[in-house]
Amino acid sequence: MGDHSIVIKPLSPSAIYAVRHPVLRPGKPYESCVFDGDELATTRHFGIFSASELAGVASIFLKKSNLFAENYQFQLRGMAILEHHQHKGLGKLLLADVEDFARNEKADLLWFNARLIAVPFYKSCGYEIVGDAFTIGDIGAHYVLFKKF
Repeated sequence: MGDHSIVIKPLSPSAIYAVRHPVLRPGKPYESCVFDGDELATTRHFGIFSASELAGVASIFLKKSNLFAENYQFQLRGMAILEHHQHKGLGKLLLADVEDFARNEKADLLWFNARLIAVPFYKSCGYEIVGDAFTIGDIGAHYVLFKKF
């Protein structure tokens, strides 16, 4: 697979659920992959396509966390790569595109809640942990990670 077959483009909220659901909410109701704020004008959804197939998604929300002093913050949510597309570098490409968007918007910081299994990936992309692990409902343990721009 050459890089020429990889495309990242904006998506509508409804288009991202086909990846969010099986990766982030398997076995749960489809509605569980719909997040508050998905439809806001300030929210952006990104899809990465491999050979014309939607392989992964990520969403970025204009949302301030009280953990950080910076005024202009974005929250990354719902980043997911379909299982058969994982470990091919698509997540790093998608995350880099989201970061470019945030930088172009003059954001000070990008933060998110990451599952324990994803922490090594995000740390390899330059993100830092703040605080202790915490549990989100029946989804499991998470850490808050961030990167300043």
